[in-house]
Amino acid sequence: MNIADAPILSIVTFTPLLGAVWIALMPREAAQNARWIAFWTSLMVFFVSLAIWVNFDVKNPGFQFVEERAWLGPLKYKMGVDGISMLFVILTTFLMPLCILASWEAIEERVKEYMIAFLVLETLMIGVFCALDLFLFYLFFEGGLIPMFLIIGVWGGPRRVYASFKFFLYTLLGSVLMLLAMMAMYWHAGTTDIVQLLDTKFPANMQTWLWLAFFASFAVKMPMWPFHTWLPDAHVEAPTAGSVILAGILLKMGGYGFLRFSLPMFPLASQDLAPLVFALSVIAIIYTSLVALAQEDVKKLIAYSSVAHMGFVTMGIFTFNTQGIEGAIFQMLSHGIVSAALFLCVGVVYDRMHTREIAAYGGLVNRMPMYAFVFMVFTMANVGLPGTSGFIGEFLTLLGAFKANTWVAFFATTGVILSAAYALYLYRRMIFGELEKPSLAGIKDMNAREIIVLAPLVVLTIFFGIYPAALLDVTAASVKKLVTGYEAAIKAAALVQ
Repeated sequence: MNIADAPILSIVTFTPLLGAVWIALMPREAAQNARWIAFWTSLMVFFVSLAIWVNFDVKNPGFQFVEERAWLGPLKYKMGVDGISMLFVILTTFLMPLCILASWEAIEERVKEYMIAFLVLETLMIGVFCALDLFLFYLFFEGGLIPMFLIIGVWGGPRRVYASFKFFLYTLLGSVLMLLAMMAMYWHAGTTDIVQLLDTKFPANMQTWLWLAFFASFAVKMPMWPFHTWLPDAHVEAPTAGSVILAGILLKMGGYGFLRFSLPMFPLASQDLAPLVFALSVIAIIYTSLVALAQEDVKKLIAYSSVAHMGFVTMGIFTFNTQGIEGAIFQMLSHGIVSAALFLCVGVVYDRMHTREIAAYGGLVNRMPMYAFVFMVFTMANVGLPGTSGFIGEFLTLLGAFKANTWVAFFATTGVILSAAYALYLYRRMIFGELEKPSLAGIKDMNAREIIVLAPLVVLTIFFGIYPAALLDVTAASVKKLVTGYEAAIKAAALVQ
């Protein structure tokens, strides 16, 4: 059977759901079995998803592996991926087995329910990147809130209920406005098919309102400053694997939304409101980097650094040029690997010491040399050191910003300096110095399971830093189509005026 004829996207999307049903039917006592089923299910989904990459035609800028079925009246079940969305599907399926391995010993209560929540979340996240119908996209986009809300609220830290409700309410409020915008688009165009909507020309005044409604949802999801305040709380209270998925995948949905909806569907509004996005991006990069410098909690520091890195993404997207947009996509994929790895590194020491206070550590290199090396690789990538994947994304977004607006590029570059300051400050305090604290005397280096989790992330961080074409070649055709379509819409509007 040819893979082009197989419903490969549906298989990848809904297989985790089958694993969740299997675990749900098991007796509660079989916690160990739930772990293994969740792990093998997610690993199998990852290997099947690689078939999408292998068979993906990088020269085709359109949607591939398209599946279409009648569903609810005018609504269709329609799935497909292009160069922008395909890599996010692979990133999701890649991180999920690592999350389940990372939770192996950390989660001891309600293990069955925990694994079900993660597998359901995987289905919903993959669905977001594959959906080609407005309301199908909305179902997946909003549905992901529920398992994440439970993961933080049930298995999180002492203030988990507060953090989970804050996360839920912030993201829900923005998404209600997006739903109203989707309804307006359906009434105007008579279809919910995203492929058809990409070719629909919305009136200029309507575009502004639609853009603002979508922005309300995506800005909270990314999150952009000043909508970011839910993120540090959510990260601090979430279990390690919850933080990995939150930073690695859920934050990327906002950036993906801008690329899939805001730019191609509302080009005139995007052009008019780009200065607003630039201003918010620059504030995010500088302000949250300074806030990160003042943090005493490791997870909070990494959470604020995520907001700063997402500032580079939004800046890159709204440069409307190839370098900026390709850089933004690369930055999202790189951040998905690097920030996920940093939270896993925090989880390693948290499992041993049960504290996230930076002051509780120091001199770890003396007892944990392997951990010190791995943490160093990801710290360097977070800073954007050449030779790591973090450099490519930041460099391309700054290059794109320089072509669009030199002042934006100038102020954003200060964020690179500040990221070096907070990341190296954190590394020095935790890893170097004398091993003075008695509680650290018996601490052991990473075990085999932790090495298996972190080793692939180290390899990918360095590989994509040295050979970025592996990702850039996939996105090139779709980004070129996006930029060309945007420029054509702006020229057509100028001729009308």
